Amino acid sequence: MPATANAPLRVLIAEAEHGLYAELLRQQAPELELCSSDQPAELAEYAASCPLWLGQPDLLLPLLRQGSRPQWLQSTWAGITPLLAKDLPTDYALTRAVGIFGQVMAEYVLCHLLAHERQLFAALASQVEQRWDNRLPRSLVGRKVLIVGSGDIGLSVAQFLAPFGIELLGIASSPRNLPPFRQVVGLDELPRLVGEADYLINLLPDTPNTRDIYDVALFAACKPSALFINAGRGVAVVDHALVNALKQGQLAGAVIDVCREEPLPAGHPFWDAPRLLLTGHSSAPTDPHLLVKLFVDNLARWKAGHALRGHVDFVRGY
Repeated sequence: MPATANAPLRVLIAEAEHGLYAELLRQQAPELELCSSDQPAELAEYAASCPLWLGQPDLLLPLLRQGSRPQWLQSTWAGITPLLAKDLPTDYALTRAVGIFGQVMAEYVLCHLLAHERQLFAALASQVEQRWDNRLPRSLVGRKVLIVGSGDIGLSVAQFLAPFGIELLGIASSPRNLPPFRQVVGLDELPRLVGEADYLINLLPDTPNTRDIYDVALFAACKPSALFINAGRGVAVVDHALVNALKQGQLAGAVIDVCREEPLPAGHPFWDAPRLLLTGHSSAPTDPHLLVKLFVDNLARWKAGHALRGHVDFVRGY
């Protein structure tokens, strides 16, 4: 809670687009005193006097390491892994970006589902070769999509896909009834369901329980006609296992938005793996307008002592 009722709250904005965030926040919460930058020295100077922090985990991480503490930190990323390192403090409120990525992630997923069914990349290759290609496209109706990570974003993706006649299966931390999914089961049942999926979509966060789950055995259980899409976290995938699965025809293809190391280094096998498309961590960029709305909503909750949207449990990691 604020230290005094009358003093203006100071907010530290640590963002590459800090000017835009500051402008939007002034419009929606003019009572706040804003300190914004993307320069480490300036951020360090402001940090001690700002009880509220808003920004990128990679810019705020050094401040925590230097001993500064916010009362509440609102991340502009959905992923907050950098802030969960064991040597960092946990005596403050941390919230991740929630409720703002559903539409754009759903558009990303639908784009690649349709491209796969319509065989757009094969058509492009035929055009480059000046070879007439009149193969017939397929429909999404009746296709089975397994969304691994059926939380806020996964549910939005499912709701977006449902009108296309897709059969939706989900994986979550525990089984639940969650329309429009036909069923949602726990992560332990992933090996059972993966063989049913025409599309395997990873949207899991980075936690100790979600690392290296896409391994040799899991890819071997997939349909050879299945497309794998990873828009969750790169550490969920064992890289060599995916490359081998593609080379051995255990998957029809893969769309990889997130990698263990970013930018992907030269010489990494993903660059020339067969039927693998890299999209450079672009699936669901943060919209500053939506993020500022989330921050203002959480600010009202914080002032009132209510639960914050996207509150992170440091033990669970999300």
